[in-house]
Amino acid sequence: MKHLFVGGVAAALLLALPGVALAEDLEFVLTNSSSYAVKAFFTSPADIDTWEEDVFGENYLPAGNYVSITIGDGREQCVYDMKFILEDDSEFIEKGIDLCELGEYTLSNAQ
Repeated sequence: MKHLFVGGVAAALLLALPGVALAEDLEFVLTNSSSYAVKAFFTSPADIDTWEEDVFGENYLPAGNYVSITIGDGREQCVYDMKFILEDDSEFIEKGIDLCELGEYTLSNAQ
């Protein structure tokens, strides 16, 4: 009972503290309008020089399909770099995309 009470007090204090901002997950729709499946997809905040882990893991995004992506990295960041590895092993990198403003990103052959 003591642990439950302490946890409840801590939660109440967190809610009562003004000016404490909690980071929200960044959600957007990724559409693959290219002719190739995307076999790996990496993101990274634009101000970081390394890539985060593959968003797809063991999955891939077939040509002509879309998926809802959630970046839950705990950052209050909107501008991300993105790296796509296609089924033919070619890479495409897009830098400085404001995903909060767009809410979606479409990969196409013209890029």
